[in-house]
This record gives sequence, C-alpha cells and structure tokens, in this order.
Amino acid sequence: MRIAEVIGTVTLNRAHPSLLGGRFKLAVPLTLEDLLGQGDRSAEMIVVYDELGADVGCRIAVSEGREAAMPFYPEDKPLDAYNAAILDAVCARGKGLGIGD
Repeated sequence: MRIAEVIGTVTLNRAHPSLLGGRFKLAVPLTLEDLLGQGDRSAEMIVVYDELGADVGCRIAVSEGREAAMPFYPEDKPLDAYNAAILDAVCARGKGLGIGD
C-alpha cells in the first residue's frame, strides 16, 4: 500500500458495468521525501478507482495489483489501483534515515 495525492479526475467515455458507482482519480504516489516536504513529486501518475469520494488535494492510501480487486471479492472488477482510505493526517519522520533529522 502506498500514499498518494489526488491531482485530478479521469473522465471515461465508457466503463465496464462492474465499475459503475465509482470514479477514477489521477494520483501521484508520494515518497518519504515528498511527505517531509523535501521531494519534487516526480513519480509517475497513476489512475485509482475511488468509491470513497476523494477530492483533488486529498491524500489517499492506494492498494495496487491483485489486492486492489480483493475488497470486491467474489465479484470480479478489472482494477489495478484502488483507493482504500482517505487520510486525514500523515505523520512522517525521517529520523535515522538521513532525511529530516
């Protein structure tokens, strides 16, 4: 699971019927440096399926790969990234890592 920040919304022309009720968000995964305010947010953007209502600027917990579809088991959903939580606060410490000491 990774932390990401929502930077936009993806608009679809057509969607798989099993995906109705959710939205796709464009998010950028955050590194420890990003969380400490020292990064440049240069990670590649990902598309995340969201049923929780995250908005632009929200930090979210992203589940990826096979685990992204597991909350919907036994129903099959063609997902690669899923918004598992909207994070109210993130506390990051770089002590001992040479970051933010």
